[in-house]
Amino acid sequence: MSYSTSLFSKNLKIENENDFGGTISIASCSATALTKEFGSPLFVLDQADFADRVNAWQQALTQSFTGGKLYYAAKSFICVEVAKWLNELNVNLDVCTGGELAVALAAEFPAKRIEFHGNNKSVAEIEMAVSAGVGAIVIDSFVEIERVAQVAATAGKKQNVYVRLTPGVEAHTHEFISTAHEDVKFGFSIASGAAMQAIEKCLAQESLNLIGVHCHIGSQIFEVTGFTLAAQRLVAALAAVRDKFGKELPELNIGGGYGIAYTKNEKAIAPDEVLPVLAKVIKDECAKANLKVPTISIEPGRAIVGPTTTTIYEVGTTKSVTLEDGTQRRYISVDGGMSENIRPALYGATYSAFLANRTSTAKSISSRIVGKHCETGDILIFDLQLPEDIAPGDLLAFPATGAYGRSMASNYNHMPRPAVIAVKDGAARTILRRENQADLLSLDVIEVPRRLS
Repeated sequence: MSYSTSLFSKNLKIENENDFGGTISIASCSATALTKEFGSPLFVLDQADFADRVNAWQQALTQSFTGGKLYYAAKSFICVEVAKWLNELNVNLDVCTGGELAVALAAEFPAKRIEFHGNNKSVAEIEMAVSAGVGAIVIDSFVEIERVAQVAATAGKKQNVYVRLTPGVEAHTHEFISTAHEDVKFGFSIASGAAMQAIEKCLAQESLNLIGVHCHIGSQIFEVTGFTLAAQRLVAALAAVRDKFGKELPELNIGGGYGIAYTKNEKAIAPDEVLPVLAKVIKDECAKANLKVPTISIEPGRAIVGPTTTTIYEVGTTKSVTLEDGTQRRYISVDGGMSENIRPALYGATYSAFLANRTSTAKSISSRIVGKHCETGDILIFDLQLPEDIAPGDLLAFPATGAYGRSMASNYNHMPRPAVIAVKDGAARTILRRENQADLLSLDVIEVPRRLS
């Protein structure tokens, strides 16, 4: 099975293409027709590409590990329809809030194939998860050990749990998305001894069934080394548990974080590139420690949904400014911005953009693509060569926006969040409708003040 490592979804085509773009279609639906029908900004999700990427990760995992389990990380993007696709594709689901769990349950996703993450799960969220019968809860703090144990005991259940470990791996990524070094809010440190203390406390709880350990070293990682080092340290932790408690934990969840391409000069890390290497390391380390190879789980999210989705914007205004060195920069304002893609402002993330409704042969000019929010930092792309004849009404396509775009979207400046449209075989349908002003006003309340004791 081929796995595209470029920034484009498999079914994105550009007619009369040049460096600036051309007439773009996705699954035989043109950008012009899509925005005419559904408005803009617009998230366009290539449904066939989504399934292909799920199957590619599933296939590579199956070939690398006997009985390996693929979890889709819902935080990257989830809605009821996507949860239904995942169920049909027979993969598992990783959620990290009660809201994500609610979406999964609304889609009738089997609770036994759901794991529940999060560093601060409320009692209400834990009760919801235990009541639903989720397959595993990932324990992230000593407080949660007592909290989950109490909820499970009250419900008369023995709840499967993982313990999340921090293996001390410094992933080469942005600090805000690096999650496995010591100074971070997630998990129990192996080096400090906290991990073994947490495991001991879980084993002592009659209402908890500790089935394995978990780690996640960060996001948008392109090098295999960080994953293999984490795997070595987790296998060592499993051996230490066996030696101290006489119990071999049956599962090892090595998380996600596999990088994708956001620009033309980047290349995604492919499942058949990373998983066989991980398999060899884990099997070798287990053999050295005289351990059975545990059931291996992975949690790709961005790597599945990221490249499947293209955001389409309409250009609203343009202007040129003269810089200190005398050169010109063109500001191109689109009808969205940081409310549906906060990543450039939050992480300094980079994207590519292409003219989507026509081919231009005009000369290029240094351009900055900005949103319409009342914020100087509302910049989607800081510097990009685009044709000087881009004008109001033109369409721009931003590939690889399926992960952490719509899922992190806000209503800043009271902007409605865009629709998500699934396209396949020349047909398009809404899977998340566009918000409107009535939605924005729906939470406003005029209430008589109440005296609180």
